[in-house]
Amino acid sequence: MKKKSNIKDVAKLAGVSFKTVSRVINNEDTVKGDTVKRVKEAIETLNYQPNNAARNLAGSKAYALGYVYDNPNAYYVLDAQNGILSECRDRGYELVIHPCSATNDNIVDELATMVKRSQLAGLIISPPLSEMPDVLAALDELNIKYIRIISAAHVDDMKSPCVCIDDQNAAFEITEHLIKQGHKHIAFLRGDEGHGSSHERKHGFLNALASNNIETNPSYLIDGSYSFEFGVDAAKQLLALKNPPTAVFCCNDEIAAGVLFAARLQGIDVPNQLAIAGFEDSPFSRQTWPKLTTAAQPTNLIARTAASSLIQHLSQLKLAKGSQAESPKLYFRPTLVVRESTEHVLEDPHE
Repeated sequence: MKKKSNIKDVAKLAGVSFKTVSRVINNEDTVKGDTVKRVKEAIETLNYQPNNAARNLAGSKAYALGYVYDNPNAYYVLDAQNGILSECRDRGYELVIHPCSATNDNIVDELATMVKRSQLAGLIISPPLSEMPDVLAALDELNIKYIRIISAAHVDDMKSPCVCIDDQNAAFEITEHLIKQGHKHIAFLRGDEGHGSSHERKHGFLNALASNNIETNPSYLIDGSYSFEFGVDAAKQLLALKNPPTAVFCCNDEIAAGVLFAARLQGIDVPNQLAIAGFEDSPFSRQTWPKLTTAAQPTNLIARTAASSLIQHLSQLKLAKGSQAESPKLYFRPTLVVRESTEHVLEDPHE
């Protein structure tokens, strides 16, 4: 049986010390570019696989990240996991996935125990946990490093790194699209109360109406959850109104698919009688007929960027040796994707 290569074999082939090989594997910035190239070529030639468990036990630096989430949307979670996992593999880190309940009174103790037991370097936290000040303050007090994925157009808080999703301006753009199609009677179906995205998207919707001098109809605004069932129930409520809306903007594609289902049951022609738009560009938006207009949110890339940013931030903290390291703020803006569910210029029946 062929002997498995070790770090000393890599060092010998590359003509460097094994400590230099370790620095390259750990993506430290102190190694010159040509040396990094030689080491990586040696690693590839020898098919060397770093032992992450041994790395964690051998020194004070941990080589694993945790992804913490409380999100019922399976498509979102899967995309996020895959994005983080890709970055971890490229950077020599392991990934611990931890679903949890944001309403758990002992959530901080739960996370602290996980970090200690799994020897984690830091956490990637998605909504709603990433938007809960009490949880974040407790993690800060315990000196647990993390990066937040949050819904926000801008963040002034410099305490921790974060990846911000500009849901508000993306929602404004979707609403403007509906208005340009001739719609003035537009309903909005909001997602879960505890998610910042629900509020940011609603703000974007209301701002677009105000910018176009369109009055907000309170009966067209329904709060609920990010679920297909909510979309079905809310659509039935809207379509039963004396003057139902001619368009519905849903806080995500799952809600929008529910609205489309309910409209079909009542014989409503989409988009000729009712335009429907969603948000996120999940498979729901592409598996319906007609396909749904939405805002493309690159969850995989967002999550991967969060992992990369956290690893870089952890390296900066190590180099800073106690001094203040900059907390990066990265921004993504979902982009409008127009599909068949809104492709009809309306002659408004209310006029």
